Amino acid sequence: MTTVACCQFAPVLGDLDANIASIETQVSAAVSAGADVVVLPELATSGYMFADADEARSVALPPSSPRFAAIVEAARDSVVVFGFCEAGDDGRLYNSAVMIGGDGLLAHYRKTHLWDREKLIFAPGADLPPVVQTRHGAIAVMVCYDLEFGEITRRVALDGAELIAAPVNWPLFPRPVGERPGEVITAMSTARTNRIAIAVCDRSGIERGQPWTAGTAIVDPDGWVVATAGPEAGMALADVDLAATHDKSLTEHVHLFADRRVDLY
Repeated sequence: MTTVACCQFAPVLGDLDANIASIETQVSAAVSAGADVVVLPELATSGYMFADADEARSVALPPSSPRFAAIVEAARDSVVVFGFCEAGDDGRLYNSAVMIGGDGLLAHYRKTHLWDREKLIFAPGADLPPVVQTRHGAIAVMVCYDLEFGEITRRVALDGAELIAAPVNWPLFPRPVGERPGEVITAMSTARTNRIAIAVCDRSGIERGQPWTAGTAIVDPDGWVVATAGPEAGMALADVDLAATHDKSLTEHVHLFADRRVDLY
């Protein structure tokens, strides 16, 4: 079993020092609780509701930023994934995520599917999400809106991912009473149709008038939500059997990957 934690909180817009300190504290708490993998929100270091590119640039960091050193130390033997505003070496801004461990940077990913006004600030990434073989399993990193595209989630599953770790910032949308957020339903369906585990860490609070869904969820390879963080800041924690993702058969005659008609599509 792999113990997965998602640490849902409300980043402070523009306050790098406070946000990075908060990430460090939450990673330490998750590791102390036994987490092997820790996921935090999209743009966790900076906040989300930028007025323009200049404001985003003022809090942008490179993926190897020395500011992440305290988080690396807090990770110890665990794997940590969080979102940040990236100052690209090409002069562009990216909505990115890093995967780090106690030895430093393990992977870096730039969001390829930009949501709404993100297109006015960020450049889209040009590379598929990495699938990283870690001591705690094969982990793919993607960011928020990426999860809505079956082409990319199927790709990482075919590439051997056991777990998708996704920092997200889900704007709150109306939904019928008793229903899960639509984004969580998408994550459940993705997990079920690929027999893969998914950890999505949302944020809480209201930022510049935008309320967030606080829809953090850990989904097992059968597509069931096994942990949530609740409506406020908090931690979702669950043991997930990543070895179960290796068997894509549902019955003797049903195999999720072998039954694809790649001759037709």
